[in-house]
Amino acid sequence: METELSNQQRYYKAQKKVKEIKGFYTHLTVYCTIIPVIIFVNLKFVPHFHWFWFSLLGWGLGLFFHWLGVFGFNLLGFGKNWEERKIKEFMNDNN
Repeated sequence: METELSNQQRYYKAQKKVKEIKGFYTHLTVYCTIIPVIIFVNLKFVPHFHWFWFSLLGWGLGLFFHWLGVFGFNLLGFGKNWEERKIKEFMNDNN
């Protein structure tokens, strides 16, 4: 029964990871589609002030942090792996 539970847990985690990756690639696709439109609108109607840089950099920064979160690159060791390690540590301390 324990192996069945662990298989279910692994399936749930894998399903969650696939959903996160899909969300990231959707975010990236929308970014790559909308930013050129914003640049075109800016350069067509207000060519003397390049305001598209604000959305390009701000949204790009958000996309970068989304990438960090999805693919598990931890800043200063704090991320999803940290949470799982702490849970296991507390479970082992109670035993």
